[in-house]
Amino acid sequence: MRLLILTATVALAAAAALAQQPSVADQPPVPARAYLGFDRNDYPGDATLSELRKHFDFTGYWLTNPPGATRNSWLGTRNRLARAGFGFLIVANGRLDAELIRAATQGNSPATLGREDAAKAVAAARSEGFPAGAIIFLDQEEGGRLLPDTAEYLFAWTEAVAHSAYLPGVYASGQPVDDGPGPNGKTVFITTIQDIRTRVEAGHLHPIAFWVAQDACPPAPGCVLQPPPVELSGTPDAAAWQYAQSPRRQSITQACARTYAPDGKCDTPSPAPLFVDLSTAPTPDPSHGR
Repeated sequence: MRLLILTATVALAAAAALAQQPSVADQPPVPARAYLGFDRNDYPGDATLSELRKHFDFTGYWLTNPPGATRNSWLGTRNRLARAGFGFLIVANGRLDAELIRAATQGNSPATLGREDAAKAVAAARSEGFPAGAIIFLDQEEGGRLLPDTAEYLFAWTEAVAHSAYLPGVYASGQPVDDGPGPNGKTVFITTIQDIRTRVEAGHLHPIAFWVAQDACPPAPGCVLQPPPVELSGTPDAAAWQYAQSPRRQSITQACARTYAPDGKCDTPSPAPLFVDLSTAPTPDPSHGR
């Protein structure tokens, strides 16, 4: 108990020292840690995992055929990746608006296709061994405000996943695009994610996690292995930020062109160079897929 008794002199000295300390409000916030991940359409191969793990904390994982592909080489590799220490961004391919319009002429509504595709993604996640509560991201490739068929498809998909053992997420653009003149005549800019969030709130739909695609430099730093904080993406509360793509989009990456390979792709370091897309996240397992 004697250790709890301060003399007046010691007490005054302690008070003076505390008075000189900045308050909690005055102290700069501690930056959140950023974790690095990669994704690509093709599984990189078992022989590359140990080298890739030296640089990356998580990987994208396709449950369906990636865009433009006729097969999925990721299936059956989850346990190998988990044993190597990788976290996951679990993703399923979506449909383009032109495809949805064609399907509608054949009697298949966008909502029906959305529910069917969601059921396939959920079944694949279960078959691959991903735990309940993991986030499955729908790959929404077309940017700007959602077209009617795409919106119908997307929300049928996310609502169906929300009623399963898994949680819905969407990979979508966070790059502002011209949305036409506003009430004051000035140009209004919108991102796909802003549009989706507005529709979710208006329709009282289930919450959606977002993997934001924004590779414009700035805010993106280009093809660098030092992951930037997700907050710099411009999309609040994103689960992950894809900040570099292979190949780079020349029109929006001029400021960081030197960070990419001469062919415009973003390559992993030697001795196992692979072209990849780069993402950052505040957790090493953004989909909670371990």
